[in-house]
Amino acid sequence: MSDINCIKHLRNKKGLSITKIKETLGINWRTAKKYADENQLPESKIKHPTGMMYTEKWGEIISDWLFEDSKLKKKLRRNKKALFKDLQALGFNGSYRTVCYFISDWENYHNEELDKGYDRLEHPPSEAQVDFGLMEVVKDGEFVDTHVLVMSYPHSNAAFAVPLPSENQECFLHGLKLLFSQSGGVPKRIRIDNLTPAVKKVRSKTEEAKLTDAFIQFQNHYGFEVQVCNPRSGHEKGSVENKIGYIRYNFFTTSPVMNSLDELTESLRMQLQEDRQRLHFEKELMIEDLWHKEKSFLLELPTEDYPIFKELETKVNKFNEAKLDGSLIHIPKASNYPFIYLVLNWDKFKAVSPDGEILLEDFRPYMNKKRAIPWISIFKDWIRKPRVVPYSRYQKYLPGRVNDYLMVEDLVVRKERLQELVNLLVTHDMKRINEEFYDLISGKNENPFGLDWSEYDSLAPLERSK
Repeated sequence: MSDINCIKHLRNKKGLSITKIKETLGINWRTAKKYADENQLPESKIKHPTGMMYTEKWGEIISDWLFEDSKLKKKLRRNKKALFKDLQALGFNGSYRTVCYFISDWENYHNEELDKGYDRLEHPPSEAQVDFGLMEVVKDGEFVDTHVLVMSYPHSNAAFAVPLPSENQECFLHGLKLLFSQSGGVPKRIRIDNLTPAVKKVRSKTEEAKLTDAFIQFQNHYGFEVQVCNPRSGHEKGSVENKIGYIRYNFFTTSPVMNSLDELTESLRMQLQEDRQRLHFEKELMIEDLWHKEKSFLLELPTEDYPIFKELETKVNKFNEAKLDGSLIHIPKASNYPFIYLVLNWDKFKAVSPDGEILLEDFRPYMNKKRAIPWISIFKDWIRKPRVVPYSRYQKYLPGRVNDYLMVEDLVVRKERLQELVNLLVTHDMKRINEEFYDLISGKNENPFGLDWSEYDSLAPLERSK
């Protein structure tokens, strides 16, 4: 509008000709003529549908068909391709995409229940959201999938997290106990999705979600309320969904080394505690200060500890084997009884006879579920670029002796040693190579550095590298 105003000013106030305005402003003569002498009246910018589906009979035909089909069961309705073929039989020469666009517009306009907008949710203090996120860690030189249970408090944006080996009922309830302990209290209300350990029947249009008996008993002990989200509605607990991604991309970008779940739990607790020393994304206050105020709204922790376990009655086969967590476990003397009891905790189990005798006590099978690190392909990449070894994300996962063996300044020697390790990995795993390092690498009682092995092990890492 400022350019148009300038043209009119030169024409009406200064009395310049169209040609002079064209030369002065460096614009086309027709443009100068249009804005100098013609009126510019405001026009509505609302666009009305155009095209053959709206200007010809085809849109009306499709609308009639869609209206008729809407009264039938979904499996009896024609899909878009069938409607397009029927339209072609009547002489329609437009494209399939044109028909699809028209059908989408028609459905959006005629579906009274469809509303793609969201309600802005209010998050009062002491309301939490809980969900699992799958993360990857390294234990004993192998990848381990750990299920991190995250609790987010949307009011303050504070969060707590606990790594667990599975997402079953025992792990879920044990994780909630740890999260309550870390929070220093119990939230008044917890919003969850349709987690199997907590929900035995999802919400429908006519019926509310039904919780499992074990979760109801746990809920009654701690005194919190439960809100179950609608199926496939992650936006209803967007705070914890975002927090899971935040934890994954800030604390698990490279798989951390885990010596134990307790150690990883404490590490996550400290990291999230430090993370609260930043401004809230919306309230412009420190998250730690907001959490300190919100914490006063939490319910008190019960004085009596809540035991978490599950008892199953099961039978064994003729080989004294029972199935647990998808694996067969051998239980001595179990075939002597018509059935046995399995007492399940989140990390361990007990096999108990009907007389109360403990036949076996061990870790649950999923506690030892691991995936090997693909060292051969990693080493082959390092052979092409030996300089990258000390800076690689995988270098911290190397066992001690193998790591020392590769940390040499001479890149040619490093390349040769990488090739030697690749050859060994064809018949040995990395753990065995590290344990039998002296015999496999040197084949004698002297190491490649000319020292006695006991003397080499006693050296500090810096001295070994020299």
